[in-house]
Amino acid sequence: MTDTQTTQGAFPMKEAGSMIGSDATDIKTAASQEFDQAVAGVRSKADEAKTDAASEVRDAADALRKALEGLRGGSAQDRTLGQVATSLADMSDSVRGKDLGQILQMASTVARAHPILFLGSAALLGFVVSRYAKASGDGAPHTSSQQTAEINTQIDAFVDDGNPNTQPAGPAA
Repeated sequence: MTDTQTTQGAFPMKEAGSMIGSDATDIKTAASQEFDQAVAGVRSKADEAKTDAASEVRDAADALRKALEGLRGGSAQDRTLGQVATSLADMSDSVRGKDLGQILQMASTVARAHPILFLGSAALLGFVVSRYAKASGDGAPHTSSQQTAEINTQIDAFVDDGNPNTQPAGPAA
């Protein structure tokens, strides 16, 4: 091979490498933009869920206060539940003003310092989330009794086919 052939062969390779590098840069830029849009969407949904949850906690505190109006004033239950209602309202206001990372850090700190309080709060949060989900409705059709019966029949048939207790006893023929 001569020097001329080597340089002529190298030129298309350099040009192809330059095109590939340009395409890779374009792909990287597009992927970065898509990622940024996805992160913004997730943050938006998280903020919306945070606001909804804070509103539900505030509503629960208000409902607890209304329920307390029927109790004897000054009783131990009245004072305790009043403190719980006040704490819930304060927590709701605190959560509204924080971003998701700060909320997670607060939850971690509370969980380590007060595990019983954390578990109670988690139970309350689960109640609030289930209430919110039930109220918003998923729009999915519910299974009819006929569909349920068909599913149960299919499950029974499947179980019977593989259940050794339903197979005939004795040596295999």
